[in-house]
Amino acid sequence: MGAGGRTFVPPSNRKSEVDPLKRVPCEKPPFSLSQIKKAIPPHCFQRSVLRSFSYVIYDLTIAFCLYYVATHYFHTLPHPLSFLAWPIYWAFQGCILTGVWVIAHECGHHAFSDYQLLDDIVGLVLHSALLVPYFSWKYSHRRHHSNTGSLERDEVFVPKQKSGMQWFSKYLNNPPGRVLTLLVTLTLGWPMYLAFNVSGRPYPRFACHYDPYGPIYTDRERLQIYISDAGIVAVCYGLYHLAMTKGFAWVVCVYGVPLLIVNGFLVLITFLQHTHPALPHYNSSEWDWLRGALATIDRDYGILNKVFHNITDTHVAHHLFSTMPHYHAMEATKAIRPILGEYYRLDETPFVKAMWREARECLYVEPDHGTENKGVFWYNNKL
Repeated sequence: MGAGGRTFVPPSNRKSEVDPLKRVPCEKPPFSLSQIKKAIPPHCFQRSVLRSFSYVIYDLTIAFCLYYVATHYFHTLPHPLSFLAWPIYWAFQGCILTGVWVIAHECGHHAFSDYQLLDDIVGLVLHSALLVPYFSWKYSHRRHHSNTGSLERDEVFVPKQKSGMQWFSKYLNNPPGRVLTLLVTLTLGWPMYLAFNVSGRPYPRFACHYDPYGPIYTDRERLQIYISDAGIVAVCYGLYHLAMTKGFAWVVCVYGVPLLIVNGFLVLITFLQHTHPALPHYNSSEWDWLRGALATIDRDYGILNKVFHNITDTHVAHHLFSTMPHYHAMEATKAIRPILGEYYRLDETPFVKAMWREARECLYVEPDHGTENKGVFWYNNKL
């Protein structure tokens, strides 16, 4: 892809010629959503029940095989090898279950099938098994998609302005502080977001994804929040009985540690999709839906792109057309890149290196000094 986005490099060899750190244009784009959609082959919007379920079965089969090997053979290994085997299991199982999380995420977007009830049943089962309140997340995530890039109304990883930085931030703006911040974010970030709305948009009162009467939800949505909570309670009850039967350590090793990895990847993927020196944010004077949807970035996780069903490297297309199934997203991304041109950004920096760079460079947002456009905010790190 050239600087103007006129030439597309096939996904198998799609090195971007655009400097990934070059700012994405913040002016209103010279194309419309309908023009972008016309560039995508119509079949990319077709959802197949059989094909969607094939990914569920594939992921769950691998997850079961990993579980079976761990629980039936690890105890037969010589003692030093068992200590190596469990971390390998945790890493592989965590990655596979992140793929399961992504499929449930598709259900929340009505991208799994043409049947909303089926999507919600599958999403509720899969997300509950991963201790995610499905409907609670579905509704807040829908508002994230409706308000991406808005400093006032976005729902997740809303950047602070410099005036909103905590007093202790300057003491964490160093390598040890960044390590601590990333460790806390990757391990506790997801449960803290669900329980206390940490990193979410401000509400006039306490916001919690488990509270049916919280400010996140409308009266029409409250019953489904109860259903989400019931799903979490049911899984927790099952885990309690497993702990009583198999032991707490067994549950932690087989389920708990892989779940921590799922949560860590979920936070990392979302963080890197919406946090980048090239991405603008907007206040209400400048924000519109299309510019907000384009204020996101595709990342390259190597082989994990496939394991995560390409939610990592097709995120721009996903924000433009969230009901498109993941198995068509690569083709759609290929089709829209020439239309988007400079408005599309792919950063192929290895994700660990990118995580460290963004933690260092993207501390808060502010408008450029000396510019008349005070409604466009860019990341900065000068405390």
